[in-house]
Amino acid sequence: MTAAAGKRPRTRFRSLDGLLLLDKPAGLSSNQAMQRARHIFRARKAGHTGSLDPLATGLLPICFGEATKIAGLLLGADKAYLATAVLGISTDTDDADGTVLRERPVPALVDADIEAALTPLRGGIEQRAPIYSALKQGGEPLYAKARRGEAIEAPVRKVTVHSLDLLARDGERLQLGVECGSGTYIRSLVRDMGESLGCGAHVEHLRRTWVDPFRQPRMLTLEALEALAKQGEAVLDAALLPVEAGLADFTRVDLDEAQARTLGFGQPVLPAAKPEVSAGTTVAVHDQDGRALGIGRIDDAGWVHPQRLFVWATAPQP
Repeated sequence: MTAAAGKRPRTRFRSLDGLLLLDKPAGLSSNQAMQRARHIFRARKAGHTGSLDPLATGLLPICFGEATKIAGLLLGADKAYLATAVLGISTDTDDADGTVLRERPVPALVDADIEAALTPLRGGIEQRAPIYSALKQGGEPLYAKARRGEAIEAPVRKVTVHSLDLLARDGERLQLGVECGSGTYIRSLVRDMGESLGCGAHVEHLRRTWVDPFRQPRMLTLEALEALAKQGEAVLDAALLPVEAGLADFTRVDLDEAQARTLGFGQPVLPAAKPEVSAGTTVAVHDQDGRALGIGRIDDAGWVHPQRLFVWATAPQP
């Protein structure tokens, strides 16, 4: 038997462009889930658009190839979650994966008590991140410092919570619906709610239901993708969205053939129809056939300056 016998064949990666709306399973980090999907598709390049905790499930948009150039735009998008909060137990991670720090009796609560605890957590708020988080201090994630037992002062950041509602109650478990801006920690919202109620709380289950612009996403599990892969790459690739789908929320600017060529050389262009947006606005630039060329930025005079172009937008050599 040779040394290579029994080893899995090395994946032969390929160029692939598009967006995958993955239904991330519990138990995997976002990076682990992304790498699983990348190997199923054999995509040479991949990136995700905002981490979900290992405990969490739900929408994790994954960008392949040229779509990675807009991953940063999706990272800053609004998101929605369904969370199950357990009252009376506080953990070091603020979720069920952590070590219990304190148990307290849950007082008799009516819905008005819970509403009073949720009200200050809506709108533009200052939020203290969990000490077990991917935020970095000194170039190192907080969770790495926490695992070594270092004393950590978690940063306080401004975030926006568009809505935070009690959906259902079952004993000491609360079902919460959240719509929020980028950077919001649902674990922190639940922790702060629990402290306001005087009994503590942690997240037991968390599911992300949408990320702008994918408000009604058709999510696919890793198991579903593996089943599609067995039917052939054409069937599997049909599960991807085009890069244009990730730009749906941005003002669209259409260019003619000459303008698209100029933009591809890295030069600004003046579109025939000046977009009704303020200077400095990021726009999605398309050619006359509707294909996205990349993203640009509008100046005071309405000129479009290229910011990040897809490889196919690069002007051909004369």
